[in-house]
Amino acid sequence: MVSFAAIGKSLGQRCTKNFKLHSSRLLYHLNGISESSGARQWQLQSIRTLLLQSASESVKIRSLSDSDSGIIEVNLVRPEAKNAIGNDMLRGLQHSFEAINKDSSAKVLMINSSVPRVFCAGADLKERKKMSPSEVQAFVNSLRETFSFLEALQIPTIAVIEGAALGGGLEMALSCDLRICGEEATLGLPETGLAIIPGAGGTQRLPRLVGKSVAKELIFTGRRISGRDARLIGLVNHCVPAGEVYLRALEVAREISQKGPVAIRMAKRAIDEGLHIDRAAALALEEDCYEQTLYTKDRLEGLAAFAEKRKPIYTGE
Repeated sequence: MVSFAAIGKSLGQRCTKNFKLHSSRLLYHLNGISESSGARQWQLQSIRTLLLQSASESVKIRSLSDSDSGIIEVNLVRPEAKNAIGNDMLRGLQHSFEAINKDSSAKVLMINSSVPRVFCAGADLKERKKMSPSEVQAFVNSLRETFSFLEALQIPTIAVIEGAALGGGLEMALSCDLRICGEEATLGLPETGLAIIPGAGGTQRLPRLVGKSVAKELIFTGRRISGRDARLIGLVNHCVPAGEVYLRALEVAREISQKGPVAIRMAKRAIDEGLHIDRAAALALEEDCYEQTLYTKDRLEGLAAFAEKRKPIYTGE
């Protein structure tokens, strides 16, 4: 797991350390609270809400409730800049992902936009213009680490792409496990048109997803493609009519959240880590991950629910 504390000279390091200090104190308090009474349950939820909502003005977190409990949304809220990633949004993303990583109740993460017709327009070029080369490098390094942290989260992540996902915005979506977009979405990595290259993981994640040749063409030309074309080349999992993206993503999130939490985490680990090792080692990894599910209460609950022809109630134990 990538640690923001190890980013070093990355822009926003001090803010990240401060957040980790305060969040660790909150989480320590969280863990010490008994859930035996309604008042303490309320206190528990209040502290978790404070932790999740303390990110930034550009990034907001919402935890769904009732039957959707465990589904968490990270909303990008920067309409004046089309959700371009500046310093404040970067800090907000870092804080949000760290908080979600420490929230044991989290089952699925959805990243979406509260700004109409845009997911994320990429880097904030107005801020970028004011940076020195060393500051730009520190910012991009920090952004790359942030997306690597997102990619390494144990829970499934879904990018909900309604509108434009360009540059760093697409790189963030590439760091998610699943991508769901609208037919009117626009996706692309236009960095070469600015005489730079994608620097937050785009040159590595895109070819692993769509193949080397297709990725090279998209990056070399900086071409933007539609949601339908993105689906054809395997860049997104689903492409649905405009306006229906969130609902489709929520359907998928609900399907995932109803499965055994430990099984989902182990499946993600087996797939992600297995892709980077040889077949024999990957099968050994699968064996280890399977064993992690074998002695859980959830596995017994699944068998009981099947025998009793009812819906299982999983607790993640």
